[in-house]
Amino acid sequence: MLSLKTRFKIILSVFVVILLTGSFILYSRDNPPVDKDQILIKVLMQGLASGHYEPEKIDDAFSQKVFDLYLDRLDFNKKFLLASDVQNLRKYRTAIDDQLREGSLEFFEVSSDLIDQRMKESAAYYKEILSKPFDFMKAETIETDGEKLAYAKDKAALKEAWRKQLKYQTLIRLADMKEEQQKKLEKGDLKEKKTPEQMEKEAREKVMKTYDDLYDRLAKINTEDRRTTYINAIANVYDPHTGYFPPKDKDNFDIAFTGRLEGIGASLQEKDGQIKVMEIVPGSPSYLQGDLKPGDAIQKVGQGDNEPVIVEGMRLDDAIQLIRGKKGTEVRLTVEKPDGSIQEIPIIRDVIVLEEGYAQSAIINDKEKIGYIKLPGFYADFENKDGRFSGADVKKEIEKLKAAGMEGLILDLRNNGGGSLSDAVEMAGLFIEEGPIVQVKTASGKAVVLDDRDSQVQYGGPLVILVNSNSASASEILAAAMQDYKRAVIVGSPTYGKGTVQQFFELDDALPSQFDAYKPLGALKLTTQKFYRINGGTTQLRGVTPDVILPDTYRYLEFGEKEQEYPLPFDEIKPARYSIWKDGKLNLQQVKANSKTRIAQNKTFSMIEESAQRLKEQSDKTERSLQLEKYLAEEAKAEAVAKRFEAAQELVPVLDVIRLKQDIQELGGDTAKVARSKEFVKSLTQDVYVEEAVDIIQHDLNGLSITRKQPDAVAPR
Repeated sequence: MLSLKTRFKIILSVFVVILLTGSFILYSRDNPPVDKDQILIKVLMQGLASGHYEPEKIDDAFSQKVFDLYLDRLDFNKKFLLASDVQNLRKYRTAIDDQLREGSLEFFEVSSDLIDQRMKESAAYYKEILSKPFDFMKAETIETDGEKLAYAKDKAALKEAWRKQLKYQTLIRLADMKEEQQKKLEKGDLKEKKTPEQMEKEAREKVMKTYDDLYDRLAKINTEDRRTTYINAIANVYDPHTGYFPPKDKDNFDIAFTGRLEGIGASLQEKDGQIKVMEIVPGSPSYLQGDLKPGDAIQKVGQGDNEPVIVEGMRLDDAIQLIRGKKGTEVRLTVEKPDGSIQEIPIIRDVIVLEEGYAQSAIINDKEKIGYIKLPGFYADFENKDGRFSGADVKKEIEKLKAAGMEGLILDLRNNGGGSLSDAVEMAGLFIEEGPIVQVKTASGKAVVLDDRDSQVQYGGPLVILVNSNSASASEILAAAMQDYKRAVIVGSPTYGKGTVQQFFELDDALPSQFDAYKPLGALKLTTQKFYRINGGTTQLRGVTPDVILPDTYRYLEFGEKEQEYPLPFDEIKPARYSIWKDGKLNLQQVKANSKTRIAQNKTFSMIEESAQRLKEQSDKTERSLQLEKYLAEEAKAEAVAKRFEAAQELVPVLDVIRLKQDIQELGGDTAKVARSKEFVKSLTQDVYVEEAVDIIQHDLNGLSITRKQPDAVAPR
């Protein structure tokens, strides 16, 4: 059978023949070569139509989706375009599909010229507004959510919107300066006390410098940059993970593919004019520092003590260049949290500590010995047969824990963004006999069932798997399989919900030498497959709902795949044939009831629930005061709630957690490794979620057998 990549290339090659021999002739004596943009658009659209898992019908409805998505990205915060501009552009709302068939970029070209003009005009606004003091006694507010804003009806209204935005950013700086001065005053470190007028002037000057830098960058944006944004609006209507990557030098090209930052270790995405954190790389400086979280929106990037640079509206690769840097240097990220609060996070750039990304284990000594394995990711070194593989590593950790006398196991997949599918299948096989683990389906093909074919059960005792909203992809596959087999109790919060697979296709590889004059064209990332549970349901969009749902700070927020624009839908296929794990006689109703009782009596979980509700309220409340005293009062209230939450953490019973002797011996005299090991243990001792997992094993699963009996031969849903 031909691979998908080969079939994709053949389809595009046939398309090329049509281009060369049909009505659309590229090379002839009478016809000079057509525009490169036409070639690119036609090849991309053919690639999307032939290779995507669920191709879109190119009609007026598709055109409207592209128009709306591109307009949002062109001016999400509505600080450039006027309502009349948008009305004039709307004549193209149902014409984009026709233009794409013709290889035309007319709508893009008109909108690009328009936004260029409006950006140049707006440069005068910020300079004039920031030249005069703001009145922070005046009672007024600003709407901070671009989706809730309307386009300005005229230039006077637009200028007023700019005034409020600049006042708000100056207010944030001023509040930070007042807080910093007060702290120095209390410590006795204040050399010179500044007046409110002096601080206000300094805050405006800092904002002015920031906008000077911003407009320097805006002036460097070229047509190709904007064309990429437009093409990705087209691709993202298919699904949020499908996209176009223009030609770049190799270094930037790799960054665009992975989104991985060498300096701090975070995976980023450009969304609605913002740079959002999607994933934290295990073992990275961000991972070890701990404050940067998925869902954070990066607003500014500062180098050491230098004035930070605004990255909102910036291209992703340009923002990445600011964040990356030499080992040992500091980058300061100003981020907006999901609740609307602003936090500055200092991170010392460093190389990724590989050991932190590998499976680690410990023993929790309570009434019984409970094994604990933390798996940050499903890693695999396919380039080196002697490299590290997560499936093999987890197997080793299980054997070590069994030798230490464990009577139950907690597998922690929280914040595990996935990785190697084969390792997820192998890992699931450690806990069951032979059987299907996951189904993988292409658009046109029959679902392929991936099985565990090893009849040996490495561990057959009580098993709890911890997940949260950042558990995705391979994590969801493993958790779903164990849930369908009723082999484990899944505990935590609903998972991310990404059940799709992407592949990259170099467009140049699909075009023959006749097109060399138009190369390089870039690459296309396509969603080509979907994951399905063995019970027939996909993990796409819905993820995995835990058997025991625990209070979570983000539980009321729209988070995960469902938050993305135009995600592929949930659907079902025929279940695979599998036999439920009978040995443990798992009584989930009893587990849920007992856990519910414990949660209701746990003060920390009550505080987490209160925090989650507050976060939802803050997230919905996007209108902020522009009065200094009121703003400071709101910030003080938020800080007080945060301190209450920290205090509640102290109420968590301290678990007795120890590392295995052989793990301690392997640390040797490496002080950095010893310190990280101590931090690993410390983080577990007062982890309320781990505490509940321990209680589930001891109170509800402690009668489950360690050996495996022959399962009944049934094929349940």
